[in-house]
Amino acid sequence: MWKEFKEFIARGNVVDLAVAVVIGAAFGRIITSFVEGVLMPPIGLALGKADFSNLFIDLSGQGPVSLADAQLKGLPVIAYGRLFNDIINFLIIGLAVFLVVKAVNRLRAAPPPPPNTKDCPACLTAIPLGAKRCSACCVDLPAEA
Repeated sequence: MWKEFKEFIARGNVVDLAVAVVIGAAFGRIITSFVEGVLMPPIGLALGKADFSNLFIDLSGQGPVSLADAQLKGLPVIAYGRLFNDIINFLIIGLAVFLVVKAVNRLRAAPPPPPNTKDCPACLTAIPLGAKRCSACCVDLPAEA
């Protein structure tokens, strides 16, 4: 069993997955810092420092003044404000990840264009792909399927 476990761990895809998880966790911290430290302050300022985390629906009918008060008293409430905050954070984080991935993709080199020439089988001169005869040695080229 130990031998099978070592073979399983030594497989490339398991090691690649482990590396991806570690890099993903580090990238997640970077994105969280970016969202909380760079994106959220201007958005909070634009929205008038809106915080939805205290929004709730009282199911008890006792009319607590705040979510903390309702939770302290153990009253049944639907705390939908946190859901709003989490959805907004998710959308902002998704936007930040999209922008980072888009920027990284721009930095990558464009793939080389497909070749538009081939070598003549007789003289090895570069000739256009659609050529039927070599312009250098005048050999008739075989038709390609």
